[in-house]
Amino acid sequence: MSYLIYAYTILTILAFAFAVTINKRWKSVVLNSFVLTVIILVVVLLAFHVPYDTYMAGNAPLNNLLGVSIVALAVPLYEQIRQIGRHWQIILITTVSASLLSMISGTVLALLLGAKPDIVATILPKSITTPIAMAVSENLGGIPSVAAVGVVVAGLQGSIFGYLLLKKIGLKNQEAIGLSVGAISHALGTVSCMENNAKAGSYSSISLVLCGIISSVLAPLVFKLIYAMV
Repeated sequence: MSYLIYAYTILTILAFAFAVTINKRWKSVVLNSFVLTVIILVVVLLAFHVPYDTYMAGNAPLNNLLGVSIVALAVPLYEQIRQIGRHWQIILITTVSASLLSMISGTVLALLLGAKPDIVATILPKSITTPIAMAVSENLGGIPSVAAVGVVVAGLQGSIFGYLLLKKIGLKNQEAIGLSVGAISHALGTVSCMENNAKAGSYSSISLVLCGIISSVLAPLVFKLIYAMV
């Protein structure tokens, strides 16, 4: 079984490298490297009849890096510390409000559709970056792997439509655009902002990290509060 650990890890890395190459060559938001990686892996696993649990177990080296990636989020926060210091009130109000609205809106919609607590716990962290979302979902009794899918869907929507939509409605302030996109579509939205405007990308990275931290603290409270009211 030990050789499978390296085999599936190498497969994942090669799939991602190939997806990044395609994305760079054609430069299209539709050909997102994350989505292409997932498609490649799904096709390979289905073709060779590899169960998902077997793949996940064999991908342990990369899975174990999720914890490291959470700690690594402190790096962009440190790099932007001066900007945060200059506009800390606006940034704090925006990120806290966005975190609460995102969690509450998703949870309420899930409840209206008759979702059970484990599904609600899975949907609640949809706008947080993947490592934190999976940890939050698991702590609330949700399904981390499904939560990761929700994060990708939210991120893709924001990366494809977020920046363009905000520009379309006449919003010209790049700081506001960055904070908004980073709050709802995390890393994928941040990449989209960086490709369009450096300042928007900078503020999006701030929002991405702060919303992850804020949401991880507030998520259990929101979850308990909503179920106390229904």
